[in-house]
Amino acid sequence: MIRVLLADDQLLVRAGFRALLDAQPDIEVAGEAADGDEAVALVRELRPDVVLMDIRMPRLDGLAATRAITGDNGLGDVRVVMLTTFELDEYVFEAIRAGASGFLVKDTEPEELLRAVRAVVDGDALLSPGVTRRLIEEFAARSKGPAGPHGLDELTEREREVMALVGIGLSNEEIARRLVVSPLTAKTHVSRTMVKLGARDRAQLVVLAYESGLVRPGWLG
Repeated sequence: MIRVLLADDQLLVRAGFRALLDAQPDIEVAGEAADGDEAVALVRELRPDVVLMDIRMPRLDGLAATRAITGDNGLGDVRVVMLTTFELDEYVFEAIRAGASGFLVKDTEPEELLRAVRAVVDGDALLSPGVTRRLIEEFAARSKGPAGPHGLDELTEREREVMALVGIGLSNEEIARRLVVSPLTAKTHVSRTMVKLGARDRAQLVVLAYESGLVRPGWLG
């Protein structure tokens, strides 16, 4: 059973998400929070698998709450998905850097929300191809240049190649076609790269790819 915590200051939003999630045989809502402080406290108490976190909330906003959760070594298995009204909310980039596994717009289709919850539990980043490319383009535009190797010396040449492809927004299937390997092999390379670099998920690989200089602005194809 996948346990989800809802963190949003709008009661109607939480009620809508709860109704959808609780209707699934493999998902249950473990709790609800109306602000960031409450969200962090409940995460520590309930240890949910996934937190659906609104970016803008009173007292402590979703970005600060995400930092508190992802920065707690005891909560390493908790995945945070940011909820926003706009696809390219100004705080999304910082949220990904802070360790969020991705983001969803609040008016997303029900099927996409359910797929997202299941995907992040499996370790996938919640970044659809179209949104991923816009996110990466904006992230690249804001990038101040390489900050260091970030442990890339630990990677094999193929793992660096795979990480670069993740960095430009390709899915496992697209990577497999590009490298002429099976999707399972591509997924294995991605997983090994994440382990070696200590990345929580695919979203952090995108950040590391840019911060290390492995991928540069203008590489999107």
